[in-house]
Amino acid sequence: MTQTMEATILATGETREARAFLKKSSFNARELMQQRFPPIQELVPGVIATGLVMLVAAPKIGKSWMCLDLDYQASIGGRAFGCIGISQRPTMYLALEDGPRRLQNRMNKLGIIEPPTDMRFVTSLGDVNLLDSIRMFLHESAGRDPLVILDTLGKVKGMASRVTGENDFERDYRLMGGFKEAVDEVDGSTLLIVHHTRKMGAGDFLDTISGTNGIAGAADTILKLDRQRNSNDGILHVTSRDAAEGEYAMQFDADSGLWTLTGGSLSEAADAAREARQTNNVGDQMADVIRLVNEHPEGIKPYQVGEQLDMGAQKAGKYLKRAADSERIRNPSRGLYTPVE
Repeated sequence: MTQTMEATILATGETREARAFLKKSSFNARELMQQRFPPIQELVPGVIATGLVMLVAAPKIGKSWMCLDLDYQASIGGRAFGCIGISQRPTMYLALEDGPRRLQNRMNKLGIIEPPTDMRFVTSLGDVNLLDSIRMFLHESAGRDPLVILDTLGKVKGMASRVTGENDFERDYRLMGGFKEAVDEVDGSTLLIVHHTRKMGAGDFLDTISGTNGIAGAADTILKLDRQRNSNDGILHVTSRDAAEGEYAMQFDADSGLWTLTGGSLSEAADAAREARQTNNVGDQMADVIRLVNEHPEGIKPYQVGEQLDMGAQKAGKYLKRAADSERIRNPSRGLYTPVE
């Protein structure tokens, strides 16, 4: 037996031991620190880790289009959001607000002509228990990193019976806890649940999720999709227990139903989202100044801004100071302005 084969067998054994350890609920600190856990698995690298995922958005802005395309891309091992390669896996889409005709029309619009048989739909549960149906599919597909999409939570939330003496938070957390438990039973699996945002605004995007905090509390990853109805520009906000957090600018093509990352990469989309946030609710000239500063990570001076934007150094200095005072750009030293990191 070669050294390479021995190392592979040893690593496989260590991985099995570590995965078994992840299912333990009681252990001592020394046992914990002796484990060599495998890396966190991801549905969409850099954006969505596997596990229980929430996608929240206002009604009718395209979240179901995003989910259907993501479901298809996962079923063929394609590209999420137009550019991020993802591994192939079996999928089950619980399209509880749609029927066969609408699903077919949407797939035609997305350009899906010959989908794989591993891409399954359920439009009505009948007498079947939702959690049992999800758990059965995940276990049947164990070892293949299955994906289940539930569209929407509101369609099934009202059917969840309330335990005597249970308040709304406790019911929401019990419901989500059941989903979390089911997806945790199968390594590498993902359950993505679509939900709505509340109408009132909030400072933290987690506070915009409709319902009690019990809904967000059990999720591993939460995505919030924002888009004005008269615009193709959107922002995807991501917060997660394990994956990187961030904001990404996206484009929605109403003719095809496709959502794509602005610029064709995570880094370009993150830069575009940052710039959109910095230039929000400012005039055109201020927006031009901020964009110019963002193009110069090494820093830029007022006279350079004035020359490039044809406004003069004094006027440029006033815009730069106002932008720095509002923390849209930085002023690390006298006369030098840099982007916000």
